[in-house]
Amino acid sequence: MLRRAFLLAAVASVWLTTSPATFAQQSSNLNWAEKMFSELEHDFGTVARGADVRHLITVTNLYEEDVAIADVKTTCGCTAAKPDRTLLKTHEKAYIEVKMDTVKFMRQKDSNVDVTLTFHGAKGSARKTVRIPIHAYIRPDVVLTPGNVDFGSVEYGAGAERKVEIAYAPGRQDWAIRDVRVSNDSLEASVEETGRSSSRVHYVLSVRLKESARMGTLQEQVTLITNDSNAEEVPVLVFAQVEPDIVITPASLPFGTLKPGQTATRTLILRGKREFSIENIESKNTDLFEVAEVSEQTSRQHIIPLRIKAPAEPGEVKETFTITIAGRDEPLTCTASATVVGGT
Repeated sequence: MLRRAFLLAAVASVWLTTSPATFAQQSSNLNWAEKMFSELEHDFGTVARGADVRHLITVTNLYEEDVAIADVKTTCGCTAAKPDRTLLKTHEKAYIEVKMDTVKFMRQKDSNVDVTLTFHGAKGSARKTVRIPIHAYIRPDVVLTPGNVDFGSVEYGAGAERKVEIAYAPGRQDWAIRDVRVSNDSLEASVEETGRSSSRVHYVLSVRLKESARMGTLQEQVTLITNDSNAEEVPVLVFAQVEPDIVITPASLPFGTLKPGQTATRTLILRGKREFSIENIESKNTDLFEVAEVSEQTSRQHIIPLRIKAPAEPGEVKETFTITIAGRDEPLTCTASATVVGGT
C-alpha cells in the first residue's frame, strides 16, 4: 500500500508547477502524484513553423497500488497530449506524448497538460490532477516542409536519405544557415542554399541514415545553426526504425533441465530477407556446447543444430554465441541456457 506520508499528502497538498532545474530540490514538497512524473514543466524553446514538435513525459508508479491515468487534457488547442497506457502496476511506466501544433499557431504559445491520476487501496482512494506547463515560441519566419525527417522502417545495412525544404521570409536579407549539428553517429547531415531573393531564402537539408546505423528505434534531433543571434538554433526531429535483415529463431535457446553428463540437441534457424552465408560460429565454452559444421552455401535460411553435454556440477549454464555473416559488419548473437540438476 502507499506509505502513510503519501496518503496524508494526497489529502492536504496542492498543485505545484516546478521547473526541471528545481525539480530535484523541491521533490520533498511534491504530492504523491507529482512524484510520479519525470518533469513538471517543459519548454520546447524556439522552433520553426511546420516543424514536428513532440516530447515524452514519463509517469512511473512508485507505489504498491495500481495507479490509473484517468484523464489527460490540455488547456490550449495548440497542444495535444496522449498516454500510451492508462493502468500502471508497481514500477510500471507510461509515456505521455505532448505535441505542439506549429502549423495553425505561431509565436509564443503557453499551454498546460492536466493529467488526472487515481488509485484505490485497502485504506482508501485518492484522485489528483497534475498540471504541467508547456511553452514554445513558433517562428513565423522559418518554415519546414515536411516538418521532420522520417525514415520509417529501414532494413539494417541499407541506409537511406531524406530531404527537408527550409524557407525563410520575411526578415533579414543576409539570413543564413551556417552549419548543421548532428549528435548521433548513425546520421550525417548537410544543408545547401537553393535560392535567395530580397524577400525569401531557400535551403534544402539532407539527412542520411548510415548503413552502419544500429538496429532499433532512432529518435534524434539535428540542429540548424543560423546567423540570427536572437534565435540561432532551429531543431529538426529525425525518426527511424532500423529493422534486422536476419532474424534468429529463437534468439534465446532453452535446453531445459538436464542431469550431469546428459546430452540434448536444439535447432537455431536464421532467416534473411536476401541470401547470405555464415562464415563462423563461436562461443567461449567449447567444452559444453558443440555446433554442427556450418555449411558455406548461400541461402535465405540456415538451420543450425546445437548440442550440449551437461557438466558434472549442478547449476545454471548459459552461453553466448557469436555468428559471423559474410559481408555483414556486425555479427549476430544468441544465447543458450540449461539448468543442471543433481543425480545420474
